[in-house]
Amino acid sequence: MDPSYPLYPIFAFLSFIIVLVPLPWHIQAWNSGTCLFMIWTAVACLNQFINSIIWHNNFVDRAPIWCDISTRITVGVAVAIPAASLCINRRLYKIATCQTVTLTHAHKRRAVIIDLLIGLGIPALQMALQFIVQGHRYDLFEDVGCYPTTVNTPAAYPLSFLWPNLIGLVSAVYCVLTLRAFMIRRAQFSQFLSSNTSLTVNRYFRLMALATVELLFNTPISTYGLYLNITTRPIYPWKSWSDIHFDWYTIDVFPSFLWRSTPSTVALLELGRWSLVLCAFVFFGFFGFADEARKNYRKLYWAVAKRFGITPPPATQPKSSALKGFALPLQKTTSTLPVFVSSRPSSPGTPVKHDPYRTSTQGSVHSSDYTETLYASPLTADVKHDFDKSPDTPSTTRSSQFTV
Repeated sequence: MDPSYPLYPIFAFLSFIIVLVPLPWHIQAWNSGTCLFMIWTAVACLNQFINSIIWHNNFVDRAPIWCDISTRITVGVAVAIPAASLCINRRLYKIATCQTVTLTHAHKRRAVIIDLLIGLGIPALQMALQFIVQGHRYDLFEDVGCYPTTVNTPAAYPLSFLWPNLIGLVSAVYCVLTLRAFMIRRAQFSQFLSSNTSLTVNRYFRLMALATVELLFNTPISTYGLYLNITTRPIYPWKSWSDIHFDWYTIDVFPSFLWRSTPSTVALLELGRWSLVLCAFVFFGFFGFADEARKNYRKLYWAVAKRFGITPPPATQPKSSALKGFALPLQKTTSTLPVFVSSRPSSPGTPVKHDPYRTSTQGSVHSSDYTETLYASPLTADVKHDFDKSPDTPSTTRSSQFTV
């Protein structure tokens, strides 16, 4: 009886969906390492979901072709997720130690190619090398499904077992160097991010946190699996290729009561498949609630809602000014100062009119013989006053520079 059913299939399928949610905008931002992390995690979760459904409460070899594919995916994912984390840490290190704030299209394309060689090339190489020490096609575990077989021989350690740990070690070195470079060159780092439209400070630190969490969880799990291989299983000496691959088409099956009776096997199988779900939820926790994610959620919601006749609310209009009636012209007003023009009254001796918008400014002249009318002009930065204390006296104009 599987105690994790149907909890594990539900979480595995949910993990397959949520880890792919931020994929479109990370593709647009050329974040190849992050995209590889999402794709490999999604493929791994879908693989485990299918296995947990097909082989629930049975261990019948009903899909041999699928098992050949599934076991290759399992072998590749064991190093693919650490390799994707290595791509992320490598990119963060390159940013923290950047010498220029401008990245050309050729630089971005070269970075993507290197990430693909790491994130796809290493898993493909691991799939090929693991075949050298693969004793037979696969094993079948009830409630778990297909599982790859690797003979515990000395050649298996450099060819298969040590790869996740070595990649995690290199990734950890990049992580430490990134933190060191960031502390030393914070000014250049801020300048680079300000000129980079695809990477913000928040996204940078989320990527750093994701890569660090992956190191803190997956590396100990792979190390523990390596420890179990060394201590709980006898090491079979390497004799020859034909000896390792003898009786290749044998399919070993393990009922749940049998493999669950061995704590080391339970730990190896359950940690291996639940760690994939953990990777998916950790990634969604870092990137599923970011600003760009919420913006895309709103777009998706209204795209679906419009099909049901629901229209989005109108955009919020800016609040009107408190000084109603005082309207500045709509011409270009950048880097300009207002002009204050004083106009004389219609007849001498007229008392000063009270203007509720009158402003007392350095350089203005206060007199009971004229009225001040306030105009704002974007065309000049001079302050002009018209002085005419008598209707019979010709008016003169004095211009003085307005200083702030």
